[in-house]
Formats: sequence, structure tokens, C-alpha cells
Amino acid sequence: MDVNNASAQSAEAGDPSQYRVPRESWVRLFLRFLRFGALAWGGPVAQIAMIRQELVDEERWISSDQFNRVLALYQVLPGPEAHELCVYFGMRARGRWGGILAGLGFMLPGFLLMFALSWAYVRYGLETDNVAAIFAAVQVAVAALIVRAVFRIGGHVVTNRWLWAIAVLGACAQVAGVHFVLILALGGLVYVVARRGFYTVAIGVIGLAAVGVVALSLRNGGLAGLDALSVDGSEGGATTPGTVSLLLLFWAGLKAGMLTFGGAYTVIPFLQRDAVTQGAWMTNPQFLDGIALSGLLPAPLIIFSTFVGYLGGGPWGAVVMTVGIFLPAFAFTLLAHDPLERLVHQPRIRQFLEGVTAGVVGLIAGTTLALMSVSLTSPEAMVLFGILLALLFASNRRLLIPAVIAGAALWGWVSQVVVA
Repeated sequence: MDVNNASAQSAEAGDPSQYRVPRESWVRLFLRFLRFGALAWGGPVAQIAMIRQELVDEERWISSDQFNRVLALYQVLPGPEAHELCVYFGMRARGRWGGILAGLGFMLPGFLLMFALSWAYVRYGLETDNVAAIFAAVQVAVAALIVRAVFRIGGHVVTNRWLWAIAVLGACAQVAGVHFVLILALGGLVYVVARRGFYTVAIGVIGLAAVGVVALSLRNGGLAGLDALSVDGSEGGATTPGTVSLLLLFWAGLKAGMLTFGGAYTVIPFLQRDAVTQGAWMTNPQFLDGIALSGLLPAPLIIFSTFVGYLGGGPWGAVVMTVGIFLPAFAFTLLAHDPLERLVHQPRIRQFLEGVTAGVVGLIAGTTLALMSVSLTSPEAMVLFGILLALLFASNRRLLIPAVIAGAALWGWVSQVVVA
């Protein structure tokens, strides 16, 4: 066999001799991932591509095949994949403390920027007509972003009729006011049963669940569940950080961090339920403002949890909720990467998680209806929504999300100037 061909095949097969993780100093490791965090524009696809290019393609820490396997694991587990990849690479370089340093470095720029924006939002509020008009337009942009996310996540997750049924039923159950734990557990179990060939049982369970959702909706007065989700906060103005228990904020963040299957947008229904529908420490417009601000930052979208925590408990509320929501992303990698990789390759576990993820897509869709009902309140808002949605579906540019939010803000400012 030709030596060059043998060498190439060895490299393609992931020969360990072709790859080496450097043992960097603590400071250099932290600064490397801090730089990744400062440049983390464009959403998870761009963030993952940036990490892969430097650590896999250029510096060859691990093989491309191994990177794909690691990424596949984090796409199944809850949490922001880019952040989990940073923790993984940091752990490969300097053990668990290296993983902690890498994860903190990646999330720190986004956290500090969101913390500052949360302080400014609460301190200065929306008390002028110009600022209120800008944020109203930005809320429309966020509604369009979430609608696009539902379609994109659904396109990757909802791939057969069973998953479609679970997602649709999950959306209806969310609107009817069914607790999300029941929705997700039922989704996972139904899909396992269906994939094991017990079609009659799966159809029966889905049918009974559908009857239950209809009955609950009728008892609650039709769309009462949607009305409960749609706390519009029409009083406006800035929110004074409340006295929400720090333990409650930490639990809300931890719970959301444990359930973010399928991408950062999947955290929306869980935080919306705790912060708006039940906790009532913020309104839906304020919730949309937080998502909009996170879209402007070099960070995973999940960083808007810092904003949610700030409005609930001030500076310490922001810290504890951020810790709670990122803690699973650290823990899964640092404590159980190898066992989890073996676990999620078991067919029934993977099928259960696929059903859960389809249920999460349904939850997002149901929550989206509530968020749209408080942002699309005028013909002008509907026109802006249509324009932005068309742009979002037509382009995949790296800076599209901040550009859309900035464009909506400009629209709001211009419309207010024209009216004035």
C-alpha cells in the first residue's frame, strides 16, 4: 500500500497520533474561551462553527469524527451546545477545573453585557414615547424570531407523523393550561410505545389525551389558558426589581436549564411560565424585551435568563438564575460525559428524548401564540411582522438576528418621529 494513502486513511479514521490537546496554562485557557465568548455572534450554528474551525480544523485537538459524536450528544442533552462544547474542550485540556474555566470564559462576556443592559432597563425604563415605540417594534421582531425558531427546530425534530401528533397535542395542551411535566412525559412515553410497534396503544393514549385537552379547554372557557399566558402588562413603564426569593429564582433557572432540549429557544416556555404566568414578577412585553436584548449580544440566547432574574430579584437574582440555568450544561459534561454518551445511544432512551423534544416544540408553539397576542396589536405591527418573518426565512447570514432587531428598533423610532 502507498505510504501517503495509508497516512491519509489513518488521519481520516481518527488516528490518535494525528491529534493532540495542548496542556495550556490556566490563564491562556481562560483567555482563549473568553475570546470565543466575545466573538459569539450569530447564534449556535456560528458559535459551533467558530469553535470547530480553531480547535478541530486548525489546531487538531480531536478528530472531526469525534467532534461530530460529541456534538451529537450535546444536541440530545439539554443546554446550549456551544457552551457545552467549550466545557468539554476545557476539560480535555486541563481536567474538570479546565472545563469550569472554559465554560465561564465563554459565558462571561454575554453575562456582563446582559447584566449591564438589565440594570439600564430597570434604571431608565420605557418612560419616553420614543423608547416605548422602539421596544414595541423590537417585540414584534422577537415574535418573528420565535416563529422562525419553531419552524426550524420543528423541521429537525418533528420528522414523522407520531412526532407531529405529539407536537400538535403539546401546543394544544399548553394553551389549555396543562402542566408541562405531564406534556413532556406523555410525549416521551407515547413515542417509545409507537416505535416499539404498539400502534394501537399509542393511538389510544393520544386520543384520550386529546379528549382531555378539549374537555379542559371547555371547562376553562375555550382559550382561557391562552388568556392566562397572555399577561400583557399594559401599564408599561419600568419594573422595579421585586423581592422574589433567590432560592425560587435559582430553582426556576435550574429547572429551565434541565429542560432545554433542541436549542436555546426551547427555554422560552419554561421561563415564561415561571416569570410571567405563575410568578408574575414580569409581563410578557418585558419578557420579549429580554429576549430582544439577548439577540443583540455575543452569547447564547439563553443568556436572557439573566434579565429575567434581574427583574425578579435585582442583581443577585440575575446571578442566581444565570447560575441555575447554566449549571446543568457544566454538570452533564464535567461529571457524566462518558456515561451519558453511552446512555443516549440506547434506542429506548433516545426515542423517549425524541418524544420529549417534540413535546417541547409544541410548548414553544403554544407560548408563541401568547407572545404574539401581546406584540401584534396593530396593523403596523402586522406589516412589520410579515416583513421581518420573510427576511428571516430568506436569509441565514451570521449577523441576521441582531440586524433584524436593530432594524425593528429603527422602524419603531422612525414611526414615532413621523407620528410626532
